[in-house]
Amino acid sequence: MTATPEASPTIVLVGHGMVGQRFLEALAGRGLTATHRVVVLCEEPRPAYDRVQLTSYFSGRTPEDLSLTDMAFIEEHGIELHVGDPAETVDRAARTVTARSGLVVGYEVLVLATGSYPFVPPVPNKDAEGCFVYRTIEDLLAIEEYARKSTTGAVVGGGLLGLEAAGALKGLGLTSHIVEFAPRLMPVQVDEGGGAALLRTIEEMGLSVHTGVGTQEVVVGEDGAVTGMRLSDGSELATDLVVFSAGVRPRDQLARDCGLTVGERGGIAVDEQCRTVTDPHVFAIGECALAADGRVYGLVAPGYEQAETAAATIAADEASFTGADLSTKLKLLGVDVASFGDAHGATGDCLDVVYSDSRAGLYKKLVIGRDGTLLGGILVGDAEAYGTLKAFTGSVPPVPPESLVLPAGAGSPVQLGPSALPDDAIICSCNNVRKGTIREAVTEHRCTTVPDVKKCTKAGTTCGSCVKVLGQLINAGLEASGVEVDKGLCACFSQTREELYEIVLALRVTSYRDLLDRHGRRAARGGDGCEVCKPTVGSIIASLAPTIGAGNHVLDGEQAALQDTNDHFLANLQKNGSYSVVPRIPGGEIAPEKLIVIGEIARDFGLYTKITGGQRIDMFGARVEQLPVIWARLVDAGFESGHAYGKSLRTVKSCVGQTWCRYGVQDSVRMAIDLELRYRGLRSPHKLKSAVSGCQRECAEARSKDFGVIATANGWNLYVGGNGGATPRHADLLAQDLSDAELILLIDRFLMFYIRTADRLERTSVWLDRIPGGLDHVRDVVVHDSLGICDELEALMAVHVAHYRDEWAETINDPEKLARFVSFVNAPDTPDPVVAFVPERDQMKPDLPLLSIGLRPADEILEGSVTR
Repeated sequence: MTATPEASPTIVLVGHGMVGQRFLEALAGRGLTATHRVVVLCEEPRPAYDRVQLTSYFSGRTPEDLSLTDMAFIEEHGIELHVGDPAETVDRAARTVTARSGLVVGYEVLVLATGSYPFVPPVPNKDAEGCFVYRTIEDLLAIEEYARKSTTGAVVGGGLLGLEAAGALKGLGLTSHIVEFAPRLMPVQVDEGGGAALLRTIEEMGLSVHTGVGTQEVVVGEDGAVTGMRLSDGSELATDLVVFSAGVRPRDQLARDCGLTVGERGGIAVDEQCRTVTDPHVFAIGECALAADGRVYGLVAPGYEQAETAAATIAADEASFTGADLSTKLKLLGVDVASFGDAHGATGDCLDVVYSDSRAGLYKKLVIGRDGTLLGGILVGDAEAYGTLKAFTGSVPPVPPESLVLPAGAGSPVQLGPSALPDDAIICSCNNVRKGTIREAVTEHRCTTVPDVKKCTKAGTTCGSCVKVLGQLINAGLEASGVEVDKGLCACFSQTREELYEIVLALRVTSYRDLLDRHGRRAARGGDGCEVCKPTVGSIIASLAPTIGAGNHVLDGEQAALQDTNDHFLANLQKNGSYSVVPRIPGGEIAPEKLIVIGEIARDFGLYTKITGGQRIDMFGARVEQLPVIWARLVDAGFESGHAYGKSLRTVKSCVGQTWCRYGVQDSVRMAIDLELRYRGLRSPHKLKSAVSGCQRECAEARSKDFGVIATANGWNLYVGGNGGATPRHADLLAQDLSDAELILLIDRFLMFYIRTADRLERTSVWLDRIPGGLDHVRDVVVHDSLGICDELEALMAVHVAHYRDEWAETINDPEKLARFVSFVNAPDTPDPVVAFVPERDQMKPDLPLLSIGLRPADEILEGSVTR
C-alpha cells in the first residue's frame, strides 16, 4: 500500500494508551479533528484502557470496564483507529509512517506516544517458560492462565507494579514472594520509616518479602520451565512462576531508527512544547519523551499535561511543559501509600515532623522548611490528609505541622476545611486542576455535583484520590454563593440518615413505602426508591423493630426487599457465587461437641474451613440451596447466626484472661461472652467489632475495635472509635476503671447514640472524627448525659436485648422464607453453574477460570429464569 494525497493535513498518532487518548481528546477540544485527518496506529489489540487500574482486573473488572475509549467519540471526530497495527518505520524526509500491515500514511504532524516497556534484568533464563512481565491486559491474561498450574510465584521488583503483581498472584491462590534489590520496598516513593511500616503490613498479609537482594539466575527444570530463582546472597527460592516488574524504559526504538535524538539513558528529546529537538514536525509525549528538564516522567499526570501541550502547540496556541508534580497517592494491597513534594528533604536545611505506629502500620512524615513552609511528605497506612497536605505544599500551613499528622486521640489534630486552601492549590494532580478552577466551575458554570465538576474540569476522572476534597469544595462553593446545599440521603429523601432515624422512631414508621410516600421528596413519592435509601431505611427499621412494632426479622414482608444480597440470604456472598456460613462462637469459646458438629458439616457439604481473626470458624463454598440444610444442623447443635453478613455486631474477641493467663487481672472471656450475647443482632449503620483484653498487654487488640475493653486492677477501661481496617485508627479512651454494670451501661448508651446519629455506612471511627465536638461531645452525652437522652438510649437497648431472636432459627421454620433459597425460582432444583471448585491444600477453592469473566447475572446463565 502507498500513501495517497489528502485534502486535509494529517496528524498521525503512534500509540494509543492513556496519554494518546488524552491527546485525541485535546485535539477534539481545540477543533483540530475537524480541520485535520487524524490517524492512530495502536500496537495492542485493544484501544486505550486504564493502565493505572490494571490490577483491578483480578478483582473482577473486565477489559471492557477498564476501557477509556468511547468508540462514539472516535466515530464522531472521524478518527481512523488501527488497533493491532503498530508503526514499524518512519521516513522523516518523505514524512510517512509505515505500519506492520503495510499501511503507509503521510503526515504533516507525527506524535509519538509509544510509552515504555518493562525492564527485565539480564539474568540467565529470563525468557524461560513461566516468566512474565506485568504491563498489559494480555500480560495479565497470560499470568492468569499459567497460574492455574502453579503453586508459588515470585515478583522481581518491590515498586508500585511489583506490589500489585504480588497481590494479584496471592489472589490467584499462589504463595507469593517479592524480591527487591533496594533495602526497602517502594524506594523511590517512601523513606526508611515508610518502607518499614509498609513491609510490616504486607508481611502480615501473608506475602514474603526479600529486600537488599537481587536475582542472579532463573532456575529451570528439564522441560525448560521455571523451578526457582537464585538470589545474590546465595540463597535459592523455589517458585514455578516469575513476574519481572523491575521498572520501565522509554520505548524509543522507532525514534532511534529514524534518527531522532534520544537521551543517554533513553527517551526522545523534546523541547518545552513537546516538539522533538531534531524535527519540528515530530512530537513525543508520555513515558517515551525526555522532557526539556532532562526527566522522563513515568506518571500519567505529566503525560496528560504533555498531551495538552502538544495539542495546543499544533493549534498554534501558547503552551509549554516545564515539569510536573510527582505527588502520588496509591492503594497497594489495600494499604494507602502517598508521597508529595520534596518527600525526602532533597532541598536540604529542613526539618522532619514524624508520627510512627509500627503496630498499626502507620507512618507519616512531613518535611518542613526553616521558615515553616511545607515542602513535602510521606504517608503510609493512612493517606486521608493527602489532598489537603499536597495543596499546602510550598506554603506555610495556617496550623502547626504536627497537628496535620497526629491521629485523633494522640493530640489535638486540626481538620482544615476547603476554605483554608489557596486558589492556586492543585486539587487534582492527575489533570492539573486547581482549586480556583473548581470554584469557577461551581460559581460560573453552575456545576452543583461531583459528576458535573468532573465533566467540566476533568478533576477526579483518573485515579479518583481527590474526589472527597472535590465534594467538600463544591459544597463550600455553593454555600459561599448563598445556595442551600442538599445534604439529603439521596434523590428520594431530603433528610439525612439521622433525621430519618428520628422520624421512624418518633412516628413509629414500620414501612419503607410509608416513609417514602409521607416524607420522601415529592418526585420520589409513589416510586420504588433507590439502592441508597432502601438498605439504609431497612437498617433503621431493623434497629428499631421491637420498639416501633415492626417485624423483628429482616426477611419479614417488605423488609426482605430492602436488604442487599448478603442479608437477603443471611450469608456472605463470595467471589464465585457461593456463600459462607459463620455461626456465632461468643468470645471464641467452644465446646468439643460443637467443634465436631462444625467439622462434620464441613466434611458432608465439602466446605472450605478457616479460623477467622474474630475467633470463629468460617465455612466457605455453600450453594444457596444448601444454606437452610446446613443451618438446620447448626441450630440443632445449639449454634446461632454470627451475623457475618450484616451491618451489625460481628464478634467480641477475647484473650484467655485471668482464668488461664498469669498476667490477667479480669475474666475477659466471661465479659466478651456477655457483651456478644447482649449486642448480637443489633443492626447499625456499619458493622461493629469489639474485643476484651484481660490486661494491659492487650492480646485481644481491643483498641483496634469499634468498642474495646481492657482490664485494669480496678475494673475495665472502655475505648471507642477504633478501626483496624483499610484506614487504621486507635480507639480513644471514653472512661476508665469501670465496674461490670458501669461498663455495660456506657456501651449501651454509646452504641445507641452511634446508631441514632451516624451516617449511612459510617464506621464508628469515621463518625467519631466527623461528629461536632468529637470524643469530648460523645463523652458528654454518653457519660454525663448532657442532652438528657441517656434514659431513652438505655430503654432502646433494653428493648433490643429483650426481643432478640436468632434469624436462622426462625428462617428454617418458616416455609415462606425458605422459598427464597434457590438459585432459580422457576427451576429450584437447578444448581448455579457458576459455582465450581478445584482442590487446594486438602480443601478446595473457587475455580479460578470463572473469575476471569467476572460473575454473570444468573439470568444470562439460565435464559428466561427469574433469578435471585
